Amino acid sequence: MFGNQAAWKHSHRSLIAGSAALAGAAVITVGIGLQPATASGDTRSPSHSAVTRTAGLAEPGLGSSNLVQSDDFFQQGLSAVGATVELAGTQGLSACSGEETMRVLTKGKAAAYADVAWTFDTDGSLLNESVADLSSDKSAASYEKQLNDLVRDCQHEPAGHWHYGPGQALTLAGGEGHWYPSVNGDGAVTGGVAVVRSGQRIGIVELVGAPSNDPGYMKGITAIAVNRLAS
Repeated sequence: MFGNQAAWKHSHRSLIAGSAALAGAAVITVGIGLQPATASGDTRSPSHSAVTRTAGLAEPGLGSSNLVQSDDFFQQGLSAVGATVELAGTQGLSACSGEETMRVLTKGKAAAYADVAWTFDTDGSLLNESVADLSSDKSAASYEKQLNDLVRDCQHEPAGHWHYGPGQALTLAGGEGHWYPSVNGDGAVTGGVAVVRSGQRIGIVELVGAPSNDPGYMKGITAIAVNRLAS
C-alpha cells in the first residue's frame, strides 16, 4: 500500500501542510503563536495571541484557540516557528488517510471546523491537527470511532514498512483520546498520531518526527489536544 514509506510520507505531509495554506476560508499564517479565530473567522489582536493564552480561556464556538498552541510545545521539547490555520476542515487528516479531510469525513455536517499545520526548528518535524464540532455527543462518538478505525488500518504492515504502533487510551476531565506511535521502516518511533474527543467535538493530531524515540511521547501531545478541544 505504501511502497517506499519514507519518501511517501515526506511527500504526503508536504501536500497536507500545503493544503491548509490553499484553503479558501479564514486562513491565518502566523509566526510563534496563533491569533485565536472563531468559526465566523473573527480574530483578536496580536496582544491576545496563543503564546499567552491558557486552556481555560474559552471562546464561543470552535476556533483556533481549541487547537494546540505554540506554548504547549515547550514542555514537549519542541520549538514552533510558524503555523497555518484555516477554518474550513479541508486539511488532510493523517499520513494514513490519503486525501480524506474532516469535512469529507463528516459530510460537511459539522457546525464548525479548525485546522492547523505547525512547523518547528527541528529538521523534519511537523504537526498537523484537524478538529470539528458536531451536533451531539453521539455523533461525535461515531466519528471518533471512524477516525480510530482509519488509524488502525495502518497498524498492520509488512516488516520494513512505516506503520502506526499499538494504541493507548487516555481519559481526562475534559475528554478522551487514543494515541499511536509512528514507527518507520527501521523500527524507530518518529512521532505519532492521536484521535481525541471532548463532548461533541472531535479531532485528530499527528506529529511527524520527534526529539525523542520514547513511544509515550505522544501521550503529552494527546493530553494537550484534549484539553484544548475542551476549552
